[in-house]
Amino acid sequence: MLEILHEPFAFTLLAALLGLFVGSFLNVVIHRLPRMLEQEWHAQAAELRGEEPPTSARYNLATPRSSCPHCGHQISAIENVPVVSYLVLRGRCRHCGARIGIRYPIVELLSAALSGYAAWRFGWGTAGLGALFFIWVMIALAFIDLDTQLLPDSLTLALLWAGLLLNLGATYAPLADAVVGAAAGYLTLWSVYWLFKLLTGREGMGYGDFKLLGAIGAWLGWQMLPLTILFSSVVGALVGIALILFARHGRNVPIPFGPYLAAAGVLALFWGDTITAYYLARL
Repeated sequence: MLEILHEPFAFTLLAALLGLFVGSFLNVVIHRLPRMLEQEWHAQAAELRGEEPPTSARYNLATPRSSCPHCGHQISAIENVPVVSYLVLRGRCRHCGARIGIRYPIVELLSAALSGYAAWRFGWGTAGLGALFFIWVMIALAFIDLDTQLLPDSLTLALLWAGLLLNLGATYAPLADAVVGAAAGYLTLWSVYWLFKLLTGREGMGYGDFKLLGAIGAWLGWQMLPLTILFSSVVGALVGIALILFARHGRNVPIPFGPYLAAAGVLALFWGDTITAYYLARL
């Protein structure tokens, strides 16, 4: 089996297939993790007030089983095959006919495509397996931030520490560069946050953004931070302008920055060295 994994085509195919099923699980994480955090916050608030924490049914990433949000129909295994079930059911609940969001297969296909490319790009080994983990966490963070404007510590901090541990062996960057990258990533956006707040009296981003950029620095080293910041800022600005002009998005309505950081982090993982070398060659 291990010999097959060393074959680039076989590993790429297996990684893409694995990414498809992990994408299905990521949909669960994206939907449930913010609600789990909300329950935890309510329990902590009740404890601080000296009250009994609210009682609720067990709710985590495994329990209860996935169900239709419209009719409560529990989704069977045959109805939960990534992408295939969505196509067979024509994007509707088998029980009540309510529409199933198109984002579910999009997340699954995105996970499969990026996982397959990561396997082809890095091959079997620590770098390849680490890249898969990096991509999956980035997908979860991007879509959670889109939905809730939250970047959970349970994901960002796990990503940061995993990057530092992997770089003990200089998997993606020398350890010293990774440590500096983690600190510089966090402090860069922290400084922007406070400068913006001092000038305007408003908060321009959340602390989760600092931690996410710090995690990217921990994985890829401080050298990739300028590219990450530039790409995420340009794309974020263009999307924000487009939303204001064409979708009547209010100027004072916050736009999550996490998805652009996550996209820039994946870009830097795959092509950061190539883009940086191309730019430096033109100087």
